[in-house]
Amino acid sequence: MATHLVVLSGPSGVGKSSVIQAALKEMPQTWLSVSATTRQPRPGEVDGVNYFYVTNEAFDQLISEDNLLEWAEFAGNRYGTPRKPVEDKLAQDVPVLLEIELQGARQVRKSMPDAVLVFLTPPSWSDLESRLAGRGTETPEEVAIRLATAQHELDSAGFFDYSITNDDVAQAATELVSFLK
Repeated sequence: MATHLVVLSGPSGVGKSSVIQAALKEMPQTWLSVSATTRQPRPGEVDGVNYFYVTNEAFDQLISEDNLLEWAEFAGNRYGTPRKPVEDKLAQDVPVLLEIELQGARQVRKSMPDAVLVFLTPPSWSDLESRLAGRGTETPEEVAIRLATAQHELDSAGFFDYSITNDDVAQAATELVSFLK
């Protein structure tokens, strides 16, 4: 059985983290890649668990040494997937799941064409707006930027191999697990 690299993307606030956590309960042998980021941790986030929090200088070094599978700038911060852990897990026949945005998914498609790209969509635009505003983790200006980005991302959903609508987290997780198997 070939092990899959599955990339999950979708607009900010669509529920990617909730769907991933439910999918990992269904298929705990899956390895969720931890991204590096230049953004500051949010309350409750842990370095090495949620992200590897790095300086801009350290991120520049990761890029220059080709140690990132993909990277992108989003909402004023940079995010990237460390290459070696992904390659190591795939070599060990462990299913790998990446949670990244559209630009990163395009880079993964170029470097790992066998990856399965899955796009998570909200049930409606108004649902996405209320989820983003309700998080309370961004300023109104940041929410507006994320919504503008979300519209662009939703317009690009056709680039992905599959699309899942997150109107029920458990159902969306089951669909995601089907791509990991």
